[in-house]
Amino acid sequence: MTIIRRKNNPMLTLAAATAAIAFSGFAMADNHGGEEQKDQALVMLSSSSLQTQGMAMILSSAMQQQGTSLHILLCDAAGDLAVEGYESSEAINTPPSNPAGQVKPEGILSMLLENGANVDVCAIYLPNSENEQDNLLEGVGVAAPGPIAEMMRDPSIPVFSF
Repeated sequence: MTIIRRKNNPMLTLAAATAAIAFSGFAMADNHGGEEQKDQALVMLSSSSLQTQGMAMILSSAMQQQGTSLHILLCDAAGDLAVEGYESSEAINTPPSNPAGQVKPEGILSMLLENGANVDVCAIYLPNSENEQDNLLEGVGVAAPGPIAEMMRDPSIPVFSF
């Protein structure tokens, strides 16, 4: 009886490993009940600057229009945008190509909420302001650190901080 030993072919092994990894990715993608994973983003806004708040809301709106599921976290002075009756001191001029003319960040935030964005104020916003949860716009919650930290750690969810 003759025993034949075959040498391992490194190229064949690499090709097999690559194929296994690629096909396992297809299997994992298919393993979510047929649901396509929705594109998500976490937008964290803490700036008191009117233009920064406006740009964060404008970019959030563009992402939402492109199909991104948004979670917006408002902290510090930006938390005021989520307070019922809050009005910015002035409107922001948009570029001449934008038919809106002038906008206010809180107006765009209300539109984002109406279109399904998840909006929370930071857990420490209310205890450090004159506001209470009843003062927040309908649909705005108070963030819990755990779920926000999970989103921040999730490599599939980009985090944008303003």
